[in-house]
Amino acid sequence: MRPEDNRGPAVKLDNLVKRFGDFVAVDRVSLEVRPGEIFGFLGPNGAGKSTTIRILCGLLAPTSGRATVHGLDVATQSEEIRQNIGYMSQKFSLYDDLTVEENIEFFGGVYGVSGAELVKRRDYVLQMAGLEEKRKTMTRLLSGGWKQRLALGCAILHQPPILFLDEPTSGVDPIARRNFWDLIYQLSEAGQTVFVTTHYMDEAEYCHRLALMYGGRVIALGSPAELKASLGAGRLLALETSDLFKSLTSLSGQPGILDVAVFGGGLHVKVEDENRAEQIIRDVLASRNIQIAILEPISPSMEDVFVGLIEKEEKAAA
Repeated sequence: MRPEDNRGPAVKLDNLVKRFGDFVAVDRVSLEVRPGEIFGFLGPNGAGKSTTIRILCGLLAPTSGRATVHGLDVATQSEEIRQNIGYMSQKFSLYDDLTVEENIEFFGGVYGVSGAELVKRRDYVLQMAGLEEKRKTMTRLLSGGWKQRLALGCAILHQPPILFLDEPTSGVDPIARRNFWDLIYQLSEAGQTVFVTTHYMDEAEYCHRLALMYGGRVIALGSPAELKASLGAGRLLALETSDLFKSLTSLSGQPGILDVAVFGGGLHVKVEDENRAEQIIRDVLASRNIQIAILEPISPSMEDVFVGLIEKEEKAAA
């Protein structure tokens, strides 16, 4: 369920541009993020996600356009913005030679949290992240998943209304990623806005809304369900055969076959009519002595959406 947008946008971008010489890293990006929303920035490495995050955190100045965070202008109020946000990068920014508890207390001092309030917030972070029994453990001895939880706890010590997470699940195992997203949900339900970048397609499903970035531009914006619906007419079939690439070239351009793309160890085939297309697929592959292991209808994933949109962009550019 989406948070109600009754307080004005938590984050707003209006034709935001960032250039590094002749290279355009962020290209006229416009969007709004609602208070309490989990908003995802999805895209491959180099798409412009991290650059956008750094601008919003007041770490980079935009070349042109405008952006506000918590009502503050990124170009003129960067210091005030940093006081009202939490930031966590994929590198975690922890001190390995301190214990879990000492890291929390150190970052509490950085954020100006002290005395009884620091004790209260420290205990909350330890409980929230499940680190109570590890409070005296040296941080360097923690696994990636536990370091991730600790870094998130340190980022929210000062109770920021907006939290920026820049590829925070990079390099950790799937179970740790899922547990981390449980913590993100808790923060969103408590009213914090969470702006998260990721290149993991499955994580897009966890967001209320998301923007798909490619080549510095937002090529799609909406909820996961809305973006899946944007694929338009046509059903999707999963296909696994004895010869993946021969199947790909054989089916491309056949009547009723709208698109064929590699997906894992098989193919995803977008078709106009499921029943008619299944027979076409079987006839074409049989004529080329290709054996079918799996041919079945499936629901589109966010990876299907992303691949389809990128192919559309590349065809338009060509």
